[in-house]
Amino acid sequence: MYRFAIEKLYKWKESKRRKPLVIEGARQVGKTWLMKEFGSKAYADTVYINFDSNSQMAELFASDLNPDRLILGIELYAGRKIDPAQTLLLFDEVQEVPRALSSLKYFYEDAPQYHIICAGSLLGIALHEGTSFPVGKVDFLSLYPLSFREFLMAAAGERFAELLDRQDYPMITSFRQTYIDALKQYYFIGGMPEAVQSFVEEKDFREVREIQKRILTAYEQDFSKHAPLEIVPKIRMVWNSIPSQLGKENKKFIYGLVREGGRAKEYEAAIMWLEDCGLVHRVSRVNGAGIPLKAYEDLKAFKLFLVDVGLLGCMAGLSQRSLLDGNALFTEFKGALTEQYVCQQLKTLGSVGVYYYTNDRGSCEVDFVMDTGEQVVPVEVKAEVNLKAKSLKTYREKFHPEISVRTSMADYKKEEWLVNLPLYAVEEICKCTEV
Repeated sequence: MYRFAIEKLYKWKESKRRKPLVIEGARQVGKTWLMKEFGSKAYADTVYINFDSNSQMAELFASDLNPDRLILGIELYAGRKIDPAQTLLLFDEVQEVPRALSSLKYFYEDAPQYHIICAGSLLGIALHEGTSFPVGKVDFLSLYPLSFREFLMAAAGERFAELLDRQDYPMITSFRQTYIDALKQYYFIGGMPEAVQSFVEEKDFREVREIQKRILTAYEQDFSKHAPLEIVPKIRMVWNSIPSQLGKENKKFIYGLVREGGRAKEYEAAIMWLEDCGLVHRVSRVNGAGIPLKAYEDLKAFKLFLVDVGLLGCMAGLSQRSLLDGNALFTEFKGALTEQYVCQQLKTLGSVGVYYYTNDRGSCEVDFVMDTGEQVVPVEVKAEVNLKAKSLKTYREKFHPEISVRTSMADYKKEEWLVNLPLYAVEEICKCTEV
């Protein structure tokens, strides 16, 4: 598999302002694999330390955080000399030893010659629990499940992904069925690396589903193991409500669907915990269209999406046949799955803010509104080829965006104010909306 994030790691290595790097992301999205893969390709040597249940390293970092002393201890632990110019230091599950996180400040200030990458599945939680974090002394990289383009490279071949990158839409249209078939597979398989690897090697959808069930079980075990006891039941209730929340026509998160009579103050901590783990994406409503969009954010109204479209299908109990062959009973949930997919791809872009819009009367809803930093782009999502865009027109008449996007199963077409973008090309949205 190829992860585009590795290109960011090469840039990090060559940067003159390089700081220790922290990779954030949910459990099992491939953080450890990415670190090790980069180390094997870019360095003569890699020293890997897993801090989970590692009493030796916990003791090393428990006292003085002088980098020279720490490096000596790591050399003794690894059994070899560390050459700062040739060796990559990898700290995994670093949230288990909070002082290892604190040490990054001293490496940055007193020993910047060392190349250090850290990762941890529950780093977001560690940061919110008051860990002495070296603010301003580290770089961050967010890692998500494989995007559709990464999945396409693994499942169909690099050349199909290259066509998307080049935006060669006449050629893409000629091979649209290859892209559509791959997209339907991605809806079922998602982007969790183990599930993708299994599919590429075995082509067995049942095995993929078993892997997804194991991942979901591991997540639920994390709730009990790491969350405060008093909010564990609420985390489970919020988590289990997400498929039904997204299955509604209006996908705004409703506390009453979690529990009858439920209120925001009861579940806010549970939702934040899931966000900190990287397991959900909160997409807030905006009631305006200026830059920055965050200034128009309505914190009371939001949609909650899962980290991965394949896991959403697994939680909802979607069968392979319903998804790949079509099933009349599946029609209602198809919109939820498609919005989940689009949200997931927009999040991988990293450089855009993602929101949604409804007017005060609720008569106009735009599925996503993107803040690229230079412009605001409304995005309407259609599961099939239905090209009616009433809300998009209403939004345009009110806010006059330079360009709007409608993404569906229809072919690419650029009009004066509207880009019809195929769902399988959503990752190219920033390129096709440049004005």
